[in-house]
Amino acid sequence: MNFMQRALKSVTRKKGRSIILFLVIFVLGNVIAGSVAIEQSTKNVEKETKRQMGAVATVDMDYERLDKDQQKDPDKFMDNEDIYKSPTAKEYEAIGKLPYVKYFDYSILGYMGTKKFKMYTPEDNSVSYGGSLDNYLNLKGVNRKEVVDMEEGLIKLEEGETFSDKDISEGSANILVSKEVAEVNNLSVGDQVVLDVSEEADQMLSADEENATEEESEENGGPELLTFDFPVKVIGIFSVIRKDDSAQKNPEEMGYSEADWMATEQINTIYAPNQTVKQINDQMMEKRLQASGMTAEEYGYDDEDYYNATFVLNSPDDIEAFREEADALISQEYYHVVAASDQYDEVAGGMKKLGTISKYVVIIAVVATIMIITLVVLLFLRDRKHELGIYLSLGEGRGKIIGQIVIELLVISAFALVLSLVSGKFLGGMVSDSLLQTDWLSNASDMGGMSYGMNNLMNTDISYQDIQDAYQINFSAGYILSYLGLGLATVLGSAILPLLYILRLNPKKIMM
Repeated sequence: MNFMQRALKSVTRKKGRSIILFLVIFVLGNVIAGSVAIEQSTKNVEKETKRQMGAVATVDMDYERLDKDQQKDPDKFMDNEDIYKSPTAKEYEAIGKLPYVKYFDYSILGYMGTKKFKMYTPEDNSVSYGGSLDNYLNLKGVNRKEVVDMEEGLIKLEEGETFSDKDISEGSANILVSKEVAEVNNLSVGDQVVLDVSEEADQMLSADEENATEEESEENGGPELLTFDFPVKVIGIFSVIRKDDSAQKNPEEMGYSEADWMATEQINTIYAPNQTVKQINDQMMEKRLQASGMTAEEYGYDDEDYYNATFVLNSPDDIEAFREEADALISQEYYHVVAASDQYDEVAGGMKKLGTISKYVVIIAVVATIMIITLVVLLFLRDRKHELGIYLSLGEGRGKIIGQIVIELLVISAFALVLSLVSGKFLGGMVSDSLLQTDWLSNASDMGGMSYGMNNLMNTDISYQDIQDAYQINFSAGYILSYLGLGLATVLGSAILPLLYILRLNPKKIMM
C-alpha cells in the first residue's frame, strides 16, 4: 500500500481524530471566510463606485493645506496675491500632454445678470436668486471645438453645430444655449441676439457704502445697474441629460433636489469660446472701474486669466499616476490635482473602516489558525509515534511519510474549507450588516457634489447611503479564489512544525 492510499485509509478509519481536525479548521475557516468576504466586498464597492464616478480630474487650490500654513505663518500671506493665482494655460497644456489623458480642456468662467435676455426657471419656482436683476446665467468658455461636457454625456447637441477651430482661435461671438433657454427667448439656430449683460453697481462696495447705497436705492426705485450690450449668434442648441434620482428619494423628499438644482444651473449655462467669455468679463470689469472711479490696481484687478480645467483620463486606474506627474508640473504651491473619485474617500469613511477591520481580523484569524492547527497536528503525531516508527523501520522514506501526513491534512481541510466558504459568506454578511448600522462606523457628512465653480463633470451626488446600498457579499470568483488560496496556504503553513517533528523521529528509540 503506497503512502497515498495509507493517507486516505487513515482519514476514514480514525474518524474521531478526523472530525476533531475538521471542526477546528471549519470554525476558524468561517472567521477567515467571513473576513475575506467583507474585505473583497469593500474593494469591489470602491472599485465600482470610482468607475461610475469616471476618470475625470481637475486642478484646484488645496484649501486645507493653505489654511494650515496661513495659521502657522500669517506674514507669508500678507499682501501676497501671487499665492492665489491659478496655473497658466501653458501648465494645463503640459499636463494635458501626459500619456494618461484622453482629452482635456480649460475654461474661462463667467457669470452675468440680464434684464431682457431670459433665464429658464422651473415651474415650481424653486430657484430664487434675489436682487434687482430678473435673470442670471453662467458663462463657460471652451478651448477646443469638441465640447467636453458633450463628450462626457452631460449635454447633448439637439440642433446646429459646435464651434470651429476659427471660432476658438479668434474668439467669435458664437454661442451654444440650452433648448429651455432657447424656448423662453424664442431663439432658433442661426438667430442673432443681444445679451444685455448687467450687474448691480453697489455689488462691489464696502459694507458701510452698501448700507448707504441701499437707502439711496430705495429712494430712487432700485440700485444703479452697470450694463452693456453684447451681440452673439446662436449656432447650436443643446439639451441637458438629467440624472434620475427619484429612486433614491423617500416619498417625503420628492421636492426640488440638489440634482434638480444642478440640472437647472446646467440649463442656464451658455457655452462660448474662451476669448468670447473673456471679452464679456473684461467689458464688465471696465464698467466696474468706471463706476468705482478706481484704477485697476486700486480695485485689485490683475488682468490674469483664471481657468477651470478638465482632464478626462483613459482609465480610473490612471488617476494616481496622473496626479503624481501632474502635480509636479504645477508651479503654484497651493494648487493640486483633484479627481472625481476623491469624493469616495471623503464619503466612504464607514466602508473603509469596515475594510480595515476585516484585514486585521484576517491577519489575526490566520495566525490563530496556524497556531491551533499546529498544536492539534503535533498532538496527533505524538499519539501516532509508534505507527510512524514502524513505517520508518520497514524502510519507508521520511518524504513519503511527510507526504502521507500532508495528504491527510489537505483532504480534511478541503472539506472544511469548502463548507466554511458557504457559511462564512453568510457570517460575513450578518456581521457587516450589524457594523454598518452602528453610529461609530457611519460617516457624518455626505458630499453632495464639489463646490460650485468647479467643472460640472466633478459634481456627483454620491452619499454614504449610496455606497452602503451598493455593498453586497456575493460568491464572486475573487472571493472564492482568495479564500481557498489563503485557507490552503494557512493549512500548509501550520504543517511546517509537525513535519519537522517527523524528520527528528528515531525508529530505533521508538521501537525499543
